[in-house]
Amino acid sequence: MPKKKLYLVAVDGSEWSERATQRAVNLAKETDSTVELVTVIPWSGYQPITLEELSLRPMVKEQEEAHAHEAILKPLLDKHQDSGVEISTAFDWGNPVKVIANIAKKKRANMVFVGRRGRSRISDLIIGSVANALAHSLGVPIVLVP
Repeated sequence: MPKKKLYLVAVDGSEWSERATQRAVNLAKETDSTVELVTVIPWSGYQPITLEELSLRPMVKEQEEAHAHEAILKPLLDKHQDSGVEISTAFDWGNPVKVIANIAKKKRANMVFVGRRGRSRISDLIIGSVANALAHSLGVPIVLVP
């Protein structure tokens, strides 16, 4: 039996990532494919320089992980639980473009779905969007969802 196709969806809690998820789930229904929702928590590699920073960093990290699960991934899973599509989730720390590209390569995603805009329009203008960077760096088809 051939392996099912995998559609990877980059999600960040924005309405655009919800649209990207909907688009991926709809296509997965039509093509008997699976969907994986991925959120990336930006996390700098800075070294804490005070004892307070050192002690707070693990707590902040735990809070961010809980937020990723409860506020970003779980609502999307709940919304699509009756879709008939196998949906999994993942999250990681780091640069969203690098992490998503690595996951797409490692899991051999057939297609990556990304909302055209993320949570911050201002940062998109200043540093460039994740969607734009992925569109120029992925080796698999990417769907930019408006």
